[in-house]
Amino acid sequence: MAAQRSTDEFLLKMEGISKAFSGVPALHEVRLEVRKGEVHALMGENGAGKSTLMRILSGIVQRDRGNIELGGRSVEIKSPREALDLGIAMIHQELNPVRAMTAAENIFLGKEPCYPFTGVVNRKKQREMTLKLFRDMDVTINPDKKMAELSLAEMQLVEIVKAVSCQSRIIIMDEPTSAITGREVARLFEIIRGLKTRGIAIIYISHKMDEIFQISDTITVLRDGRYIETRPAKELDHDTLVKLMVGRKISDMFPKRTVAPQSEVIFEVDHLTRRGLFENISFKVKKGEVFGVAGLMGAGRSEVMETVFGLRPADAGAVRVHGRDVRIKSPADSIRHRIAFITEDRQLKGLNLKATVRENITLVNLKNFSLFGQLLQFKKENAVVDSEIEKLRIKTRHRNQIVRTLSGGNQQKVVLAKWLITEPEIIILDEPTRGIDIGAKAEIYKIIAQLAEQGATIIMISSEMEEILGMCDRVIVLYHGKITAEFAREAFNQENIIKAAMGTWSAN
Repeated sequence: MAAQRSTDEFLLKMEGISKAFSGVPALHEVRLEVRKGEVHALMGENGAGKSTLMRILSGIVQRDRGNIELGGRSVEIKSPREALDLGIAMIHQELNPVRAMTAAENIFLGKEPCYPFTGVVNRKKQREMTLKLFRDMDVTINPDKKMAELSLAEMQLVEIVKAVSCQSRIIIMDEPTSAITGREVARLFEIIRGLKTRGIAIIYISHKMDEIFQISDTITVLRDGRYIETRPAKELDHDTLVKLMVGRKISDMFPKRTVAPQSEVIFEVDHLTRRGLFENISFKVKKGEVFGVAGLMGAGRSEVMETVFGLRPADAGAVRVHGRDVRIKSPADSIRHRIAFITEDRQLKGLNLKATVRENITLVNLKNFSLFGQLLQFKKENAVVDSEIEKLRIKTRHRNQIVRTLSGGNQQKVVLAKWLITEPEIIILDEPTRGIDIGAKAEIYKIIAQLAEQGATIIMISSEMEEILGMCDRVIVLYHGKITAEFAREAFNQENIIKAAMGTWSAN
């Protein structure tokens, strides 16, 4: 039973919030109550309504029904500008700073301190004010540095400082750790705890369960656009939270495969080197095997696979398919050798967000749907697309829905479908479940297991330890561009994999 919460302590109350897009309900009678100075996690699968609710709170879209109270007073929020004026700031998952401007200029963009009567920006005062904000929050970034020169974590800190400079009472953080390292996450959490002591409320959206229990005070769960429950974080555990989110117990997240990998080596990398990124990378992958590539961010995992696929040239080494050397100078060469690559950043590199589901799925295989390379065979194309939508259980209203409007998990399935219709023999998956919810993860794992059982050779890069341990038959670990260890399933040990990823593991 959730603890009773007194109604007079809430900084924010959203009640009866409903919203539909083109007649399709996205939210139905949703509520959210947030206290001053708390970290309030908003949880739910992709498509549960979290983003829509936050877009309403931040003034990006307008609710159809419901009431919003801020500090006990009903408010209308008709634009992001009005939200900022009310003290509500949102830091989006995909950061969008003005990269050509400095950190100080980004923080005071639109509210620059100016000399009296001139409208000329007082850059000295702007820099001093930025330094004061940085000192107050223990941030050590050069205010004169261009945003383009900052790391993702530093850009994120600038966005947080910008929100604080607007006198924000509520800061919404959407997947704030999706692209930063463990050390940077720890630093972010220090900043968040400092904001709490100032009485600032944080609404925190993340799919990473360990983070939620580490940083949040209260958790609200949405499911299918409806409010489910709010509880103190200390009253919940992983299994209970998953059950609230998906409406069922996921007792076995990782499917058990009934077909073992075969002995035939399908794919081999031999002493592959790209100076400055990685060197002497060698491994072999068998038919029907799920082969894991682990390591910390920056270890060179993605760079190795991008080189294998032809996205960047190698300085030395060989790639072999079925024991024969193959020359791969471009992705087109890889496709000819039946190699597929599902990239880490599906929105930037995997999809055309302005195109339809149908157009994205057939994008790399258009020659099979055209006559004389000129005329598209729409009937054939539609049949294949509909088959993939059904097989992968892609939740879309129709094949011509714009892919940008799908949830993250369904966007990832579209990327998978795009490559699966090329009938690949070797499938490289770079962070296949990044930024998707627990239910969609289980479905992606099931698809990967089925592909392996059907004889596909799978190479999977992952930063999630339970994913590596739960899915892979073997794993290599990279550290600073070198392989530090290789483990077979029977020798899997979380501690040793972490040590190898940090460069401190020894077999002796």
